[in-house]
Amino acid sequence: MRLRHLIVMPVCLLCLATSMFAQEPGWKAGTATAVITPKKPLWMAGYGSRTRPAGGALHDLWLKALVLEDAAGHQSVVLSSDTLGVPRTIYDNTCAALKAKFGLERAQIMFNCSHTHCGPVLRGALLDVYPVNDEQRAAIDEYSQALEATIVDTVSAAFDELSPAVVSAGQGESHFAVNRRNNPSADVPERIRTNSLKGPIDHAVPVLAVRSVDGSLKAVVFGYACHNTTLSVYQWCGDYAGFAQMAIEESHPGAVAMFYMGCGADQNPLPRRNVYQCRRYGQMLASAVEEVLLKPMQTLEPTLQTEFEFVELNLGDPLTRERLEEVATEKASYRHRWAARLLKQMDDGRPFVRSYRYPLQAWKLGKQQLWLSMGGEVVVDYVLGFKKQFGPQTWVAGYANDVMAYIPSLRVLEEGGYEGNTSMVVYGMPAERWATDIEDLIDAGMNRLVDKLSLPAKK
Repeated sequence: MRLRHLIVMPVCLLCLATSMFAQEPGWKAGTATAVITPKKPLWMAGYGSRTRPAGGALHDLWLKALVLEDAAGHQSVVLSSDTLGVPRTIYDNTCAALKAKFGLERAQIMFNCSHTHCGPVLRGALLDVYPVNDEQRAAIDEYSQALEATIVDTVSAAFDELSPAVVSAGQGESHFAVNRRNNPSADVPERIRTNSLKGPIDHAVPVLAVRSVDGSLKAVVFGYACHNTTLSVYQWCGDYAGFAQMAIEESHPGAVAMFYMGCGADQNPLPRRNVYQCRRYGQMLASAVEEVLLKPMQTLEPTLQTEFEFVELNLGDPLTRERLEEVATEKASYRHRWAARLLKQMDDGRPFVRSYRYPLQAWKLGKQQLWLSMGGEVVVDYVLGFKKQFGPQTWVAGYANDVMAYIPSLRVLEEGGYEGNTSMVVYGMPAERWATDIEDLIDAGMNRLVDKLSLPAKK
């Protein structure tokens, strides 16, 4: 008789739980991954000093997809990739393909790039940085086309894996990021020892955990605001973010770890340049994520809102023929190639664009988790500013959806330097800086998006 009750009670409880789940549907989630390590020699993106294509790999490069569906059936896709940055052409083609196949709008697609400097050059990016010949350019185009197909296939595989899930949010810290504008590399070890590092930073590690209904970890998405520039080798590698994802996946068999780059355009992992340092920073970041996973996290209600807007950002002073001719006489380099290309465009009678279509995105998961994304290489001032406006738990992904240039705050723009001025040439932009209204336009655009989300009133 006792044995019979022991058998019947769990069945009844299971029926009750199933009934409750049917009455109150929750999240669904699906994941998929794909190796995107180039099979042919390709130029590596990131450092203008490189003189040849890559050879071999420290570890594979990955593309990963997480599909989320809320109780009302609204869906979104989070993509992470071991790339320097996805250019406009690949982003536009990806969005068009995902809309055609799954009905997804841009607001529902967040395409993150780790900004590793040990990943491949992609079509339509860094046009002048390397002396690429026709054969190498064809190889870049071939790889980029294959990448687009892989993105769609990976998202499709993630949709096929949709199943009930529990989604939660938390936040930790890791402290290896250093403001590179205010701390010369040679001075960093001593400044660390004396606790005298300078400049604004954001050491937060946002964590989104997706668990199956049995409690097992299905996926974890985490961010950090720091350049993936520990290494400058000629081997494919995801830099510290790649090692962090590997460490988490080793600790959680079957789980998919995904990294997004925060507003770290003016932040570096220092000291750097050695593989052991890269592994160390990866382990430090992975440990910060693990600490969050070990603590109680905020369970997010199964509601999802996604908003998107293009903001037209104005370029700075127009380039003159005299200025381009001056740069074109410099020693052969990316600056020389940039000026020569733009002079030819001028001679052909093709006007330079005077603005750029810039992507902004705002998601709300559950009742209050705000997740913003911005295109380009975004400096830390933006995440610090948005946290003041929308709350300290706000997440901000930079390098998302389209990486076209550095995105300086007004402070950085006025200070000048690489992030505020000369980096525009690296990205081939037909200007040497943004106009001074850049921060105002971005702030206004993001506030318009957040206003569309039903956030709880601030106390």
